[in-house]
Amino acid sequence: MPEALYIRRLAVLGVGLIGGSLARALRRADACGHIVGCGRRREHLQRAVALGVIDEGVEDPARAVQGADMVVLAVPLGAMAGILARIAPQLAADAVVTDAGSAKAAVIEAARRALGPHFRRFVPGHPIAGTEHSGVEASFAELFQGHRVILTPVPETEREATARVAALWRACGAQVVEMDAARHDRLLAATSHLPHLLAYTLVDSLAAMDDRADLFQYAAGGFRDFTRIASSDPVMWRDICLANREAILAMLDRYTHALQALRAAVAAGDGDALLELFARAKAARDQAVQEGGAAPASPEGS
Repeated sequence: MPEALYIRRLAVLGVGLIGGSLARALRRADACGHIVGCGRRREHLQRAVALGVIDEGVEDPARAVQGADMVVLAVPLGAMAGILARIAPQLAADAVVTDAGSAKAAVIEAARRALGPHFRRFVPGHPIAGTEHSGVEASFAELFQGHRVILTPVPETEREATARVAALWRACGAQVVEMDAARHDRLLAATSHLPHLLAYTLVDSLAAMDDRADLFQYAAGGFRDFTRIASSDPVMWRDICLANREAILAMLDRYTHALQALRAAVAAGDGDALLELFARAKAARDQAVQEGGAAPASPEGS
C-alpha cells in the first residue's frame, strides 16, 4: 500500500460487527499500524484485544482519538452527536474522521455543529454490508469484500480526506461510490430501512397471536429468510428510524398504499390483478439480480 494511504494510528469508536470487521480487514491488508478501539464496556474491549481485533482498548472517546490520523465512528446513530462533540477538541490537525451510519443527512449536520473547522476533514460514509448478528465476536475481515460503500462528501469536504477514506474501504475489498446525502437516505429508506421495519413488524404481530408457538414451529424457509433481519440490533434500528424519519415515512406511506391495493384485490377475488402484481414484481427482481443490483443472498444488516 502506498505510504500516502497508510494509517499510522487508527481509532475505531464502536468495536462491534462493523467496527471490528473494519479493523480486521485493515490489519489483514497491512493498511494500518496501531489500532485503538473505544467502547463503553471494559470487558468488551478486553475481548476485542484478546481476539486480535484491536491493539488497545480505551473507554474515553476523547482519549481514544489522540494522535490518530484516521478516526472511524461505528456507533449507533443516536450516539453520533455526543461522540463528535467529545472528540472534537482532541483531534489531530491532520486527522480524517469518517462514520458508518445508515442515515447520512443527520450525521452530517451533527458533525457540522460539533467539529467546527475540522468539519472539512469529515467524510460521511456508509458500508452497505452487515449481518443480523452484533458484537465483536461476530466481526470478520471479509464482511465488506465485494460490497458497496457509499461516501457522501459535502462541498466543504477536502478531496484529500475523501480519497483517504475511499482508499481505506478499498483496502477492505469494498467498491466505493459517491452520492448526495439526501439521495443516499432516500435509497436506503427504500432498500434497507423499510424491509427491516416490515420484518420487525411481522414477527411482532405474529408473536402476539394466541397460536404463536405453532406459527413459528411450522414456519417455512420463506418466513425464516424474510424475518432473519428482525434479529438485528434493536437500538441501531430505533436510531435509524429517528435519524431518517422523513424518508422512511415516505416509503411507509408508499408501501401502505400498495398493501391496501393488494388487500382490495384479495378481497375482490381479483385473480388477474394479483397475477399482474406478482408477475411484475418477479420480473423486476429477476432483472435486478441479473444486472447485479440485488444479490440473492446478501446479508445486508444496515
